[in-house]
Amino acid sequence: MAVTSNPPEKMMFQLNLRRRGISDQTVLRTMEEVPREAFVDAADREDAYRDSALGIACGQTISQPFVVAYMTEQLNVQRSNRVLEIGTGSGYQAAVLSRLCVDVVSIERYRTLADSARERLKTLGYNNVEVIVGDGFDVPDSAGTFDRIIVTAAMERIPEKLLERLEPGGVLIAPVGPHHGVQTLVRVVRTETGFEHRELVDVRFVPALPGIAREL
Repeated sequence: MAVTSNPPEKMMFQLNLRRRGISDQTVLRTMEEVPREAFVDAADREDAYRDSALGIACGQTISQPFVVAYMTEQLNVQRSNRVLEIGTGSGYQAAVLSRLCVDVVSIERYRTLADSARERLKTLGYNNVEVIVGDGFDVPDSAGTFDRIIVTAAMERIPEKLLERLEPGGVLIAPVGPHHGVQTLVRVVRTETGFEHRELVDVRFVPALPGIAREL
């Protein structure tokens, strides 16, 4: 897969992340190294580094760079972590996470998106990402537990079954709120006594829906 990018645009991309408060150098370096242009539709390649969400197949989106960087920074991923992503999309967030941890399991309800993301990640060498077609509201028991969980679609509430997948000390990030409106990014930490919730910033994500999508 041949990918190209405009150096001035990529420089502004980095400057914008820093200006908006992203300070984790590892996250910034990873955002620079992952070729965002490889994860957007061909018609949108010139806009790949613009700080806005872009449409992809199945009516879904690739999140704006700042949101990807912010959620990644707030997740505080460690090299030894095992990470679960709900909502693979084009695979961009999974690619970023893969450079920060030991492995990523990403669940996508649209088979079309899962298949194309799996192939894209393989082609680009992100070999520690496993893409699964499945229901993010009902993660299979065989998937095990995770140190970090990131949800990249809006949930009206975080399911208890998903919280139970967090290891002690684990962190979950999810946009919570109405499907058609503004959501709040929530950071949940599993402690010895339960779960600590903290609201971060307002965001807008496409809805997270239960089940596996029927595609025509």
